[in-house]
Formats: sequence, structure tokens, C-alpha cells
Amino acid sequence: MANNAADKSALKLKRLQDMTVKGKKVLVRVDFNVPLSKAGKVEDDTRIKETVPTIKSLIEAGAKIILISHLGRPKGKPEAKYSLKPAVAVLEKLLGSPVAFANDCVGPEAEKAVAALKPGAVVLLENLRFHAGEEANDAGFAKQLAKLGDLFVQDAFGAIHRAHASTAGIPKYLPGAIGLLVQRELEFLDRVIGNPTRPFLAVIGGAKVSDKLGVLNKLLDRVDALVIGGGMAYTFLQAQGVSIGKSLLEKDRIQEAQSVIEKAYSKKVECLLPADHLAVREIKADAQVTVTQGMAIPADLIGVDIGPHTIEFFGEQIAKAKTIFWNGPMGIFEIEAFAKGSLAVATAMAEATQKGAITIVGGGDSLSVLAKSGLASQMTHCSTGGGASLELLEGKVLPGLAALAS
Repeated sequence: MANNAADKSALKLKRLQDMTVKGKKVLVRVDFNVPLSKAGKVEDDTRIKETVPTIKSLIEAGAKIILISHLGRPKGKPEAKYSLKPAVAVLEKLLGSPVAFANDCVGPEAEKAVAALKPGAVVLLENLRFHAGEEANDAGFAKQLAKLGDLFVQDAFGAIHRAHASTAGIPKYLPGAIGLLVQRELEFLDRVIGNPTRPFLAVIGGAKVSDKLGVLNKLLDRVDALVIGGGMAYTFLQAQGVSIGKSLLEKDRIQEAQSVIEKAYSKKVECLLPADHLAVREIKADAQVTVTQGMAIPADLIGVDIGPHTIEFFGEQIAKAKTIFWNGPMGIFEIEAFAKGSLAVATAMAEATQKGAITIVGGGDSLSVLAKSGLASQMTHCSTGGGASLELLEGKVLPGLAALAS
């Protein structure tokens, strides 16, 4: 099934299994864009862990493995706080073998580290975004990267929706294939795109309506019910004439939010918005929290999470569904007092999985919620790429896949 699904979703792409890698220098684009503590320690190793099967497969096949990734948003030049070096210790522990590190991803440092590789050895190169050519998709920079390898493997699902040198550029100069992580991501998203077991529910949260409009409209063609939470829900409530106090509002998206609600009604898709909220005067950890008595938020308050009644009926919807796609938190989950709604969705999803539902979590902040709840292992599939999964659901052709298919 994985092969067919990956082929269908990924433009008939070559897979890692189709390549002969023994003795070859294999340049692997991974997504080690992980959260770091102030002390420079990796706080959530999910993305590193998910790419281990591809790396181990290459080690066992006797390849020389060169890992490249970005981390954070440096401005096209080195910044110590965005170094990938903290990922080395995590990866060594996961692989059970040493991992070399090079202080640059191109030039003499990188070339020397690659030249020292023996079959089955691994080197991680420094942050791609320490060079402006990465985000600019500069051909010269892509050529410099490609020069390091004989073959290219794309295993950074979280980056394939970006047309950068390491995603869309390198495949012009090296034979390429998708790695095991990207194959697995495409298989599970194909269940959502293709033929989901019904009832099919989408739970969409996050801060901005503008980030999710495209996917909401596409999902309405496929789902039986749609749950909307997070900061974006306030724009939908305003569109319905409900008072939202000082809560987050995208005024220029009110009409489009109303159109989504109208489309749901015309397609007989149940569209659920929060029925009560946690609200505060000021967004801070020790703020006094008010639970609203209904949908409306008092004029002087800011909505920060869904309320207890909403938690209950969102949970009921999740319990009824057979396929559930979740992307985006229900509130400002980074603050403990405002995390209850998001953690309740995670718990309801875990319970649904145990009862046989297919649960797919779409990357980004949703993964952070799962890390906080300790429930990631209880989902059917956790996607490492929020933006990529949403764009695939919208039906967009992703630059990192298109480049491999050309």
C-alpha cells in the first residue's frame, strides 16, 4: 500500500529502495529543525527520531551518509544559537554509533568531512540557512551542495513545500529519491486525500484564519464534520455576529470565514465552533481566568483557550469519528493555564485510536502539544510537516517533490 500511495501522492517518484547506494556518497536532506532550550539542548527530538529509519537503511547498505538540514531563522549568516551541533548527541544515541560534524555545509570544511567518510559512516553538516543561497534557491549554492554527493535522498517532509536550494535545487544536479519518512508521510496523507474511513472529522486550530483558508475549503469537499478552534475561531465567531471582546481577529478575513461556514452548510458538513472560552484581561501565566457562560466573550477580555463545555462536545465529535485529521492547537498551549483544550483534544484522539480510529496529526504546534501530553505514540500517524501536510491536502504540487519528479 505504501508504494502505491506514495506513487499516487508523489508524482511517481523514485524511492530509496530503488537506489543502489553501496559505497556511494548519499546527500540526505533531513529536517532537524527542532526546538532548542536556552542552554542549547534539544527539547523535542521527534523530527530527528523520525528520520532514523532512512539513515539506518543507508548505514546497513554501506553508503557514506551526508546529512543536511536547516534550523531556525538565521539571516543568511552563521548564528551560534542556530547551530545544528546539539543534534549530534541526540542522533548518536538514536543510531548507537558516532556521528561526525562539520562546521559548514559547503566549502573546505564540508569537503574535508565528506572525504573522511567510510562506508556506513555519518556526518551532519552545519545549518544550511547560514548561507543566503539556501532560501534564495541559488543555483550556485545548490551546485556546491550537490558536489558533495553522488546521490540525493529527500527525507525532510517538513521542508518539501519550500522552493529552497536543498529541496528544489539539488535534484537538478544529482539523481534523487524520496526517503522512508517522506514515503510514510505520503501514505498516511493519502488516506485523508483518497479514501478515508467515515465518518471523517477534521480538527483545525492555530492562530490565523489566513494560514488555513485553503485547506478548510478543500477539507469541506471531503469531511463529514469540521471542528474549528484556536485563535482562528474568533474570526469565525465574529463572522457569525458573536462578540469576541479583545480576542485575536483578522478583520480582512471575516467575509472568507463566513463563506467557509456557508459552504459547510451547503455541503451538509457539520461545522462546530467553540461554545465557551477561557478568557483573560492580559496574556500572562498568572492571569486570572474567566470561563465565559456562552459563545460571547466580554468586551474587556481576550480568549485564550476553549472552555469546559467545548472540550466536552469536541471530545464527543472525536469519539464518533473513524478518521480524524488534527492540525493546530485550541489555545495558547505554551502557557500551562491555557493548554487544557489542546491537551483534551490529544487525549480524545488517543482514546479514538485505541477504539480503532485512524488518527493523523499534522505537524507543527500540534506535535508540541503531543510532546507535552506524552501521547504521540498513541496516534496512528504524527506528521513531521504541518505546512507540507496542509499544502498537500489543498492539492498543491510541492516544490521538493516536483523537483525530484522532473
